[in-house]
Amino acid sequence: MHKIPVTVITGFLGAGKTTLIRHLLQNNQGRRVAVLVNEFGEVGIDGDLLRSCQVCDDEAVGDTGANIVELTNGCLCCTVQEEFLPTMQTLLKRRQDIDCILIETSGLALPKPLVQAFRWPEIKTGATVDGVVTVVDCEALANGQLVGDLAALEAQRLADDSLEHETPIEELFEDQLACADLVLLTKGDRVDADTQQRVQQWLRQELRDGVKIVPCQQGAINPDILLGFNAAVEENLESRPSHHDTEEEHDHDDDINSIPLLLEQSFEPATLVQRLKQAVQQQEIYRIKGFVDVPNKAMRLVFQGVGDRFDYFYDRPWQPNEPRLTRLIFIGRSLDETQLRSAIRATN
Repeated sequence: MHKIPVTVITGFLGAGKTTLIRHLLQNNQGRRVAVLVNEFGEVGIDGDLLRSCQVCDDEAVGDTGANIVELTNGCLCCTVQEEFLPTMQTLLKRRQDIDCILIETSGLALPKPLVQAFRWPEIKTGATVDGVVTVVDCEALANGQLVGDLAALEAQRLADDSLEHETPIEELFEDQLACADLVLLTKGDRVDADTQQRVQQWLRQELRDGVKIVPCQQGAINPDILLGFNAAVEENLESRPSHHDTEEEHDHDDDINSIPLLLEQSFEPATLVQRLKQAVQQQEIYRIKGFVDVPNKAMRLVFQGVGDRFDYFYDRPWQPNEPRLTRLIFIGRSLDETQLRSAIRATN
């Protein structure tokens, strides 16, 4: 039987990977898509967000096992943490029902080891990495940063000739670019045209010949651009250098952690933003995401934050038997759960 083409979506926290995949599910042009969400954190925020996209009425029509949820538009959504191999094996048993697979990596994941997994005997006969798409935050790069407004991870300015590898995050960014078949440049509408052009010019110097940069707003892109590279990436990894190719060991940033908070408390969005901005000043928080119960609102609030920039929107009504809880995940360095819980519960 044919190999299922797999597209790997990589990029930093807050760059827009989940928004991109939601748009593709809503505009799949008849494709039967399986989405694997490789989440960082104990609460399935991204998976839940994908399952609640508008084309998926009532979120799901059935659970197929192995953390795989079948969506009402014929697509599948899978939550993958430590179960990549068994999840892939389950999907391969249903390959006649699947046209392609999307894998959204964690914002802190190296892309190349994931691609190398497709050389495993249990996978290589049934799936191939069709292409790697790296999502890049244009506004962040224009501000001389890699991850939104994260001041602690200062990056090289666009005028510099080369990057310095002072942190694993900077090396990861280079690895994401080196592995890419396509770069999607998001949030370009937040900078002027000249600045976006400078960002693109700098990125081209970091990419292999032939790798295109495509501006993308709110995840809106034709699936024909995103899919169908036919690159068989796992077979030519040697052309995609990584900082870790010749290293026996790498000092990973073990201080990075995630703190999930589940609160039986409702919040006005403006009040929550004010408290979280104070928390960002007190702790090194890279990303905040989750769902919020807003008083006197029938709709659930989706909440996302990068640095001190926060976005939120209402995605769907609370279900009759669904507890109205506020669920947030904080991702950062050496985060303290007690301090976080105290900060967002503070009275003003």
